[in-house]
Amino acid sequence: MRSRVMKPLQWLLPGIGVKRWLLLALIGWVVLINGVDRWFLAEGATFPFNEIVDNLVNDYFSPSYLTYIFVTIGAVLIVVGTRQWFASIVRAASSGGNARLIDTLMGRRLEQGYNIVAIGGGTGLSTLLRGLKRRTRNLTAIVTVSDDGGSSGRLQKELGVLPPGDVRNCLVALADDEALVTDLFRYRFEEGEGLIGHSFGNLFLAAMTGITGNFDKAIKESSRVLNIVGRVLPATLSIVRLCAELDDGTIVEGESNIPKALRPIRRVFFDPPQVAPLDEALEAIRKADAIVLGPGSLFTSILPNFLIAQITEEVARARGVKIYVCNVMTQPGETTNMTAAQHVEALFDNAGARVCEYVVVNDEPPQKLRQTYAEEGQVPVTPDIDRIEAMGLDAVKADMISENEKVRHDSDRLAEVVIDVIERAVAERATFVKPASAYAKAAVAASRR
Repeated sequence: MRSRVMKPLQWLLPGIGVKRWLLLALIGWVVLINGVDRWFLAEGATFPFNEIVDNLVNDYFSPSYLTYIFVTIGAVLIVVGTRQWFASIVRAASSGGNARLIDTLMGRRLEQGYNIVAIGGGTGLSTLLRGLKRRTRNLTAIVTVSDDGGSSGRLQKELGVLPPGDVRNCLVALADDEALVTDLFRYRFEEGEGLIGHSFGNLFLAAMTGITGNFDKAIKESSRVLNIVGRVLPATLSIVRLCAELDDGTIVEGESNIPKALRPIRRVFFDPPQVAPLDEALEAIRKADAIVLGPGSLFTSILPNFLIAQITEEVARARGVKIYVCNVMTQPGETTNMTAAQHVEALFDNAGARVCEYVVVNDEPPQKLRQTYAEEGQVPVTPDIDRIEAMGLDAVKADMISENEKVRHDSDRLAEVVIDVIERAVAERATFVKPASAYAKAAVAASRR
């Protein structure tokens, strides 16, 4: 019964383009009938249709001249509206019939979503992408390629390919979750000489790189196989080593070794220092409605992207809304005891520019796993809002975590917060008169440049 009631209402969902053309056709009929009514009125006959409008308009315009205008406009609107109405229905139905109508409608809505660039790496970036793909198809993930541990590190050392692990995570996050090939990309070998520890997705990307001769092309071919929403781009096609200078001046080489040092990090840098960005990544940043940094490991997942000078410059001057998503928990050996404001300060200091305007922080600490994390030296990141706002930034607090085996951002909650921030920022920028707080924050930001 419910399905019979809901089926006709499917056409009322926004995005398909049916309602607007139907409305246009209806307006055409109203205008046409009004014109015909005027003709009869001019011939001496009287009809009650639109009598009030007739009385008002006839005082100022000649009925004979309005007759032809209204008839012509009405006829044109009917033809255009009816034609486009049927075309919209045919487009939706041809995508798979009534059984897939909802998917078609939602797909068209997603195509009109915000153009969002997400920058980072690790599991945090894939978590964000998994939520955003349900809200827009216009997604670009710019991913760090400095991982040198685990399967990725082994493939980089043995085959000379760029580390595929973070890219694979993003591809899977943006893929069709119902597809068997997605599970295949996630599959990790637990036995076999030379295979143990490798994921199939990493091996696939390495093999595709060998076939295409280019890591970027390998990602594009893999994207087609997985039928992903949006696209995934490496920040660079250069093979680099991530290094860190600690607070005592010690230099640590290798992304996987940095957290093991268990000392505060003063700065991170690449060896070699000069790294060329992917041109597509720069173009995506320029066109973005919003740029989201993180969530993810601050020094080893997010900041490596900003060690590429051109990426930092493009983000700093981009017109899109710039959002930094702070981690939920501190990370031993990387962000031990750092507050949210200290995360932002480290981001700005290492990037050498103010690369965000909004800072999203979790304000509901975990309960079930808090003690487990405390035993490992991890605590919730303190959301010191006042300190963030004193930097001339907007702080956004929200409950965004999920506690299962680990404490992570919840994909849907995080995506909802990000979209809300974008919509709020777009609305503020569209207003002619800004609130006084906006000018105060702008003044603070300018004084810190």
